[in-house]
Amino acid sequence: MAEAAGAGVAATFQWPLRVYWEDTDAGGIVFYANYLKFFERSRTEWLRSLGIEQHSLRESTGGMFVVTETSVRYHRPARLDDELIVTARLIEKGRASLIIGQSSLLKSERTPVLLCEGTIRIGWVDATSLKPARIPANILDRLEAKT
Repeated sequence: MAEAAGAGVAATFQWPLRVYWEDTDAGGIVFYANYLKFFERSRTEWLRSLGIEQHSLRESTGGMFVVTETSVRYHRPARLDDELIVTARLIEKGRASLIIGQSSLLKSERTPVLLCEGTIRIGWVDATSLKPARIPANILDRLEAKT
């Protein structure tokens, strides 16, 4: 279903998604904010594919990832029933945050068509205080080994 593809510095994770009524506006076009939801799902599944599950991570470390910054550019609309490929790829790894490159592509028999792309910065925080903290070394090591 999902797969990591590509060679080079960071492999690109791909997550399939279909557009439902709930994702669209009155014109049958994906509501712009829903691309952030699609990105969230793909990021979560990418981390899960690396053995990093958010709920158990919070319980075992007392910390969690939160979105601290987004930048999104819209190219073309997705519509009801479209099949999308939503990607995630590590662009930058710091001690307290990660920058993830993401895109939504229209699945096509030929070449997928870019609909939306962006970068998402996720920061590591203490789950109780929400104060920034360092990402645990074992998580950084897992990201290093898998990307």
